[in-house]
Amino acid sequence: MKERIKVLQKRLFADGIDAALLVYSRDVLYYTGTAQPSCLLVTPDDYTLYVRSGFEFAVQDVFIGREKLAEERRLEKVLAGALSRLAGKPGKIGAELDILTAEQYEALRKACPGADFVNISPVTLEQRKVKEPGEIERLRRACDAVHAGHEAVLATLREGVTELELAAAVENAHRLAGHEGIFFIRLPDFFMSRGPIGAGPNLLRNSGVVYTITGVGMSPAVPAGPSRRAIGRGETVIVDIPTLVEGYHADQTRTYCLGKAGQAIHALYDDLQAIADHLIGAIRPGMRGSDVYQMAQQKADGLGRSAEFMSFGKGKASRIIGHGIGLELNEPPILSGFDSSLIPEGCVVALDMHMMADGGGVVKLEDMIHVGSGGNEILTKSPRQLFEI
Repeated sequence: MKERIKVLQKRLFADGIDAALLVYSRDVLYYTGTAQPSCLLVTPDDYTLYVRSGFEFAVQDVFIGREKLAEERRLEKVLAGALSRLAGKPGKIGAELDILTAEQYEALRKACPGADFVNISPVTLEQRKVKEPGEIERLRRACDAVHAGHEAVLATLREGVTELELAAAVENAHRLAGHEGIFFIRLPDFFMSRGPIGAGPNLLRNSGVVYTITGVGMSPAVPAGPSRRAIGRGETVIVDIPTLVEGYHADQTRTYCLGKAGQAIHALYDDLQAIADHLIGAIRPGMRGSDVYQMAQQKADGLGRSAEFMSFGKGKASRIIGHGIGLELNEPPILSGFDSSLIPEGCVVALDMHMMADGGGVVKLEDMIHVGSGGNEILTKSPRQLFEI
């Protein structure tokens, strides 16, 4: 972990960036070990963590040297330090321009007149793609927590239970297993309840909030997640509620049926699992996200499932079949027809796929895959079958 900043510094030097200012909590956590409100200023040959509040906590948290911490609330003071290292000359400064507010950006421009601000987020996200052994262990613990939620479904799902009651049982099990009660997605104004869950006809009503099987939520204020609708016998239930343990996420989806699933649902699920199994065996380091999407689409075509694969009905379909996962629930690479970025060895991706038939059948399967040159490993723990309860 102590090498992370050195890797970033080498990239700054190579790209001609004079300083990087990181303010997003997940990036600060990755490079220093603390999520206390802070600004991390990195130059090619030095760095300082400026802690705005919670300094006594940050000192205990960090894996960087105590001498690299300073207590400072004022951004202009932080940037004055950056400019002093640049001999007072405007330079090229990297900032997380994808998530900074307009107000924050204007403050940066005012404090550093003449500076050339560039987006540093692609650099940090690229570095974070490759997971170290310690990160993999945290991801495994997050998978343990999400498996506890699966076991809660098996213990709770029965006729008359509402989607909300089922979600509450899952979320309670997650929390008791170490889930920190939040998840991180790198989007402004993002909201999604605690995760998608739905049953029966609600599986056919999918919000634009998240481009997946969402559930309908409790009201138009948060149109995704569980509703108060009771689950009936013979209905399919999809649970896709993530966890966060020690800063790292797990994302898993399983499909259940209250009672016996019909032959059509079994066939739909078997073909979906065949596509997932094909990808798990075929993904290799150096592939692009678009390569994986094409493999999935070709497999679906070969199974005669072109119409059902990733469909939302009425001619709508998703071209995103998965995403990277780690300090954020969704992070690069994105497994889609649009993403040409590379999948490196050591990356962890969540394969997130569903089928929707015109007759109303919906199934979904999602697992986390650790990509390696010697073969891939499924990190998620729950059995990957269609569960009949």
